[in-house]
Amino acid sequence: MAMKYLDMTGKTEEEAVSRALAQLGLDRDEVSVEILERAKSGFFGIGASPAKVRVTYGLEEEEPAPAPAPKPAEKRPEAPKAPKAEAKPAGKAEKPEAEKAPEAPKADKAPRKKKKNKDKPQRKETEGEEELNLPLPEPEDLGEPCGADDEKAAQVRAFLEGLLQHMDAAAQVTVYQPEKGRYKVILEGEKLGALIGRRGETLDAIQQLTNYSVNRGSDKRVRIHVDAENYRLKREQSLQHLARKVAAKVIKYKRNVTLEPMNAYERHVIHTALQDVENVTTYSMGTEPNRRVIVAYDREKKG
Repeated sequence: MAMKYLDMTGKTEEEAVSRALAQLGLDRDEVSVEILERAKSGFFGIGASPAKVRVTYGLEEEEPAPAPAPKPAEKRPEAPKAPKAEAKPAGKAEKPEAEKAPEAPKADKAPRKKKKNKDKPQRKETEGEEELNLPLPEPEDLGEPCGADDEKAAQVRAFLEGLLQHMDAAAQVTVYQPEKGRYKVILEGEKLGALIGRRGETLDAIQQLTNYSVNRGSDKRVRIHVDAENYRLKREQSLQHLARKVAAKVIKYKRNVTLEPMNAYERHVIHTALQDVENVTTYSMGTEPNRRVIVAYDREKKG
């Protein structure tokens, strides 16, 4: 029960271990390290993934735990039983009864305290945690796909088709222009998980490369968003759900909650979702790629 662990990532296994030790304030010989994922380098950063390790600590606390050997201390009162045997005929036989009498109420008090401790968490679990009614994002109306006469759309399509071919990924590229100066690219096909990557990291890299390639040397820059299997909308809805759940807990228990590391877009979704929620405020802390959102209780904030 005393064993604890901390999962940490880094560019290399050594960096991940060093970061974990720095956060825990422990030395290398005080922990046990398990490599969960080895660092991988991708093509121009695409498909790359950091190393992930699990640092286990607190093992020494398990040794004193089984040491509830105050049992010998309980056996010590048995020693005075020897003189009791010598004084069997006298009224001293009543003393052991007096000594046993206090033991009975002690046994009664112990279970009563346990019942009280058990009741408290049970009440908390049964209390309903109503989520806030935040509107979930709806699919964007993209209109008709861009035709061959759109020069920027043609550049986007040509670059992505060449990149996907180099990655041996069979996906169809469809380009839309929902508004002036912004293009939305939808990748369609089977088994596109490799193009999305862990938490959309590969998809983000593809999007950055596409923006760089199309806008390089151009006077008029455009924004290009790349999506696959409707991942962006699903992720945004998932973050909205997380925001509702965490905000409800922050309001109920009046305690701050720190979320897992997120990229700038995901942090923006959380901030936007909770900006009008009463008694809840959000801010970010840390440095990339481990920058996190803090959902904090604010007694003075009004919705």
